[in-house]
Amino acid sequence: MGLSIPPESIADTIEAPKQGTSARLDWPRAPEESERSVKIIRPPSFSVATVLTGVRTLAQYSDLLWILSGFRLKVRYKQSALGWVWAALQPLALMSIYTVLFTRVTKVETGGIPYPLFVLSALLPWIFFSSSISNAVHGLVLYPNLLTKMYFPREIIPLSYLAAGLADLTIGSIILAGFMAHYHVPLSWNLIYMLPIIVVLAAFAAAVALFLSAVQVRFRDVGLALPFLLQVWMFTIPVVYSLEIVPARFRSLYLLDPIAGLIDNFRTVVVRGAVPDLKVVAGSGGIALACLVVAYAYFKSSETTMADVI
Repeated sequence: MGLSIPPESIADTIEAPKQGTSARLDWPRAPEESERSVKIIRPPSFSVATVLTGVRTLAQYSDLLWILSGFRLKVRYKQSALGWVWAALQPLALMSIYTVLFTRVTKVETGGIPYPLFVLSALLPWIFFSSSISNAVHGLVLYPNLLTKMYFPREIIPLSYLAAGLADLTIGSIILAGFMAHYHVPLSWNLIYMLPIIVVLAAFAAAVALFLSAVQVRFRDVGLALPFLLQVWMFTIPVVYSLEIVPARFRSLYLLDPIAGLIDNFRTVVVRGAVPDLKVVAGSGGIALACLVVAYAYFKSSETTMADVI
């Protein structure tokens, strides 16, 4: 809250220091100063105007976003013996476990696709999504000094974690290409559809990360519950199984989760070499965009009070 004290209030408290003198210091007063009001600075409102203002400010700080994104890449595997090999070990380890479970213990219909290739093509976008969120949620609380001592758009911190996730996705895609060559699965020009799918996936990841990171500043329960929620979430989308397993009467409701449609179509264009279901991709894009706008508006509306509660 900004408080303005009229000069006459100060003058009334200053008396002459000499004994026997009753004179006061009379300061010149402007007519408008005698009626100066108190101005209260409140957090930005939850509105579209807040989003537009935030986007303009973020564009002015784009260089800081690039710098922090590069910093994430440098320190992600710093002082680890294997370094960037960890980016390949995680999807390969999960692929091996699920391959044993769903080929030896039970069977999953894959439409003729070798199961290791089938599950790896879905694990890569899911790992990008889940790791970006799990890392970004803790970003603000890890750097309280930045929030309390200097100004910059706070959303830069959670958004910078998406860059490291994209780097891991790139490494995983190279491994996926090697598996496709091993199983003699040809590449198709439909791979070009992979780019808009990743863009929509990143937009939805940014929406979830912005919303949860803003809540995490006030309630640390979010960070504690998130690993469990992500594990449950993975089994509600077609990662280890195909979309065809879901009953047709429930499929429209099932695809309201944009991640489900995006991962299934990512597998379709990469492994099957087919054109994605553009209606599903467009629907997922619309939901992701709406979530991003709402999440960003909420983040900006709570930004000015983060330093007080972190």
